[in-house]
Amino acid sequence: MKIKILTIFPEMFTGFLQTSIIKRALTNQLVDIEVINFRQYSNDKSKRVDDYPYGGGAGMVLMCQPILDCLNDVRGDNSFVLLTSPEGVQFNQSLAKEWSKKEEIVIICGHYEGYDGRIYDYVDQRVSVGDYVLTGGELPAMIIADAITRLLKDVISSNSTLEESFEDNLLEYKQYTRPENYNGKKVPEVLLSGHHENIRRYRLKERLRETYLHRPDLLAKHKFTDEEKKMLAEIKKEDQNVIKNNVEY
Repeated sequence: MKIKILTIFPEMFTGFLQTSIIKRALTNQLVDIEVINFRQYSNDKSKRVDDYPYGGGAGMVLMCQPILDCLNDVRGDNSFVLLTSPEGVQFNQSLAKEWSKKEEIVIICGHYEGYDGRIYDYVDQRVSVGDYVLTGGELPAMIIADAITRLLKDVISSNSTLEESFEDNLLEYKQYTRPENYNGKKVPEVLLSGHHENIRRYRLKERLRETYLHRPDLLAKHKFTDEEKKMLAEIKKEDQNVIKNNVEY
């Protein structure tokens, strides 16, 4: 998998590329992440990449020439080109899985007041990481690259991703480690029992509980087994003090 990130602030990615799982994946050649400064493609003598918008208005707009010349130079035959943009599709775990199967991802980072509208004609997908305003597309690019990279083969243990949050539209259960008792707060006894089936049932129920209490909207997308339906009914009875979601599952 190759990931190419087009930006005018390549220095923002220094720490990202030299830390933790991403650094390990790069060292082990499980992913190739290249950060490219599209300012160097500007035809302007001062390497300008933005200009005032036609029709007036506040702020500056990224010019199409530097970005598209850069894109034409770095994209391959199998490149999938993403444009970070607030009107884009909402990035989620499902898209991370889908895009992790691509041969090459190119991410264009926006800045200022936006892009020259002609740039949109040269990308495969506009993508947003949330309904809020950032100063540029660099942080979204890191989020997307991180989410995709950790799904690649051998980057992390495959077992580590099976019950993570947002897998099958359920949040992850709470995890515990030593000490068993901290200031009177104890690790649930079932986790110390060594009884694998009881632990499995406990963790499944806690995944449902966490989702029901904190992200009930996800339950509408989840395909329930008979076991899970029974567990959710039990959770609703156990949590009478919590405001119930109106959706029936």
